[in-house]
Amino acid sequence: MSALVHGVSAPNFKLPLIGGGEFSLQQALAKGPVVLVFFKISCPVCQYSLPYFDRLAQALQGKDVSVVAISQDDEQNTLRFLDTYGIGFRTARDNEHGYAVSAAYGLTNVPTAFEITGYGKIAASIVGWSKSEVEAIYARYLDRDAALLPLFKRGEQVADFRPG
Repeated sequence: MSALVHGVSAPNFKLPLIGGGEFSLQQALAKGPVVLVFFKISCPVCQYSLPYFDRLAQALQGKDVSVVAISQDDEQNTLRFLDTYGIGFRTARDNEHGYAVSAAYGLTNVPTAFEITGYGKIAASIVGWSKSEVEAIYARYLDRDAALLPLFKRGEQVADFRPG
């Protein structure tokens, strides 16, 4: 279980982005809510879930929410992982020598995802993979009058839950 739960203030941070640049939580929150997905390339549940989080990021493009992955590995291995699993959404890198941001968020397992409101409060946290919780995050950002577009494809076998 993660240490940060609903209603707790999200720790502010800046991390280098894979491929160059920097991700600042404070700057991202100025534009709207943020979903952070912490992962490690050797984690089988991360390998399973990151393509779905990438799909979430693509589905929410144009909305006021940012979806950002945070790797706990070096840049070269992270790039290989992103390429292997077809991950295209923004990915930052926590320093593998201490994991300061992961520690600030109280991570005990990966993957762990946090939905953070535009006001900087944790709205949801997911430890491991939870299909229903990812769908709930997705549903919160769809236009209220728009038809609910499924995040998962018809006939696709998606696990309901996989522990991290």
